[in-house]
Amino acid sequence: MTITRRDFVAGTAALALASTALSAFDLRLIGSAFAQSPSPADLAVAGPLGDEVLGKDDAPVTIIEYASMTCSHCATFHTTTYPTLKSKYIDTGKVKYILREFPLDPLAAGAFMLARCAGKDKYYPLVEILFQKQKDWVVQKPIEPLLAIAKQAGFTEDSFNACLKDQKMLEGIEAVRTRGAEKLGVNSTPTFFINGKVHRGSLTIEELEKQIAPLLKS
Repeated sequence: MTITRRDFVAGTAALALASTALSAFDLRLIGSAFAQSPSPADLAVAGPLGDEVLGKDDAPVTIIEYASMTCSHCATFHTTTYPTLKSKYIDTGKVKYILREFPLDPLAAGAFMLARCAGKDKYYPLVEILFQKQKDWVVQKPIEPLLAIAKQAGFTEDSFNACLKDQKMLEGIEAVRTRGAEKLGVNSTPTFFINGKVHRGSLTIEELEKQIAPLLKS
């Protein structure tokens, strides 16, 4: 189902109140048929907007995360585990990291749109701010707090509104979500593919390092 600008505006009030409980969503039946991890070729396919990549392209470990901006478990990962992952592994060339959009509701889609509109150099910084301040904008009336955060990334009210009206941007994000569910078996957030092996749910840095360490030795 396509999420439109009208859906975003009309649906955020109700959806925002429930969004932190939507980490499993209603895609579990789609993903249940995927007992095995998808092929490397299927995982490598980026969406229409392209992948936002951090780290060295030839890093020995690739982590692809499918997340929703309104998912509380995703926010936990990004506020507790991700900073160490980035400083210890991504910035040192050991891990290539890709975040792919899997919005569970229109509010999450809108937040991802803002990150995309911010530009490549601001995509991840804005994503991290949105996760850090998730409780501020996943509320009954999210537009005002979202705008305040977006202004910190250089948006004006006009550019903020224009971004949320960008149907092509929205369709690109939706395409990533749809392909993730139908081709890769993503049925909850966060879902990680670590060198192709699927891991569902938020990971602590200790749990993540148990997966990374053998791959760095091989």
